[in-house]
Amino acid sequence: MKLATLFSLAVAPLALLAANPALAQDHAGHTAAAPAAKGPALWKVADEDTTIYLFGTVHVLPKDLEWYDATIAEAFDSSGTIVTEIPMDAASEAQMAQLTQAKGMLPAGTTLRSLLNAEQTAAYTAAMGKIGIPVEAFDPVKPWLAGLTLSILPLMQQGYDPNSGVEKVLLAKAEGKEKGALETAEFQLGIFDGMTQEAQVAFMMEAATGIDEVKPTLDRMVAEWAKGDADRLAEVMNEGMSDPAVAEALLYKRNANWAEWIDTRLDTPGTVFIAVGAGHLAGAKSVQDYLAQKGIAVTRVK
Repeated sequence: MKLATLFSLAVAPLALLAANPALAQDHAGHTAAAPAAKGPALWKVADEDTTIYLFGTVHVLPKDLEWYDATIAEAFDSSGTIVTEIPMDAASEAQMAQLTQAKGMLPAGTTLRSLLNAEQTAAYTAAMGKIGIPVEAFDPVKPWLAGLTLSILPLMQQGYDPNSGVEKVLLAKAEGKEKGALETAEFQLGIFDGMTQEAQVAFMMEAATGIDEVKPTLDRMVAEWAKGDADRLAEVMNEGMSDPAVAEALLYKRNANWAEWIDTRLDTPGTVFIAVGAGHLAGAKSVQDYLAQKGIAVTRVK
């Protein structure tokens, strides 16, 4: 899976970085160019007394990208509840740091580099050099955590910012609104931690060998998202979805679960604004597709 695809599917890796200043400090870089935008896509599901907006997000964005337009603002302002993938308040981010410490560390006596063969060690060492990190820095952590960090730091060095991600911006505007979440951070991190050691190393090595490609690929995804072209976004995403098992765990199964959540939530009156990774609202087996299977109509607002 291309690492840029990750940023349209799971928010925990970006919350992880925001919750761990030691990973993020001193790596800010130049500003990324902002794509031209006509506005990201927005959908809604409604019955006689309930409206649920579906807004696809990107969890890390350039600081200067303008996307919060009048249509999105109207939908958001009318909503009494905002629902994100995982809780993203300060207390939850502190818990994320503790959870990472519990899940992401290798057993005592084992180092990350001891899991690599000579070819992998050379590629990993080169990648660490490119981002200016001592090669021993990640020795205590599991390969999945090293892989996530290797995929995020180059973006930060080139102008992307987790604090400019869509959820962070929306939550800053959500004073007085009820906050909800579809999943827990433990669940999302568990997807990665549940991989076999071999799969974790493969994941990390993909991040290491593709370190020069992650920003250009994410630039393409953000450009399509900002234009509201969900179909083209899905095409770019699918270029990186080569493993059916990963796609099922990270995308399709969760989409089906969220459609079930929406179906149940329609029984309670009110207006809800759901903000989840844009990849979940694009392409085949999207949340909208699973809602359609339930006979629930989804209308595109913009």
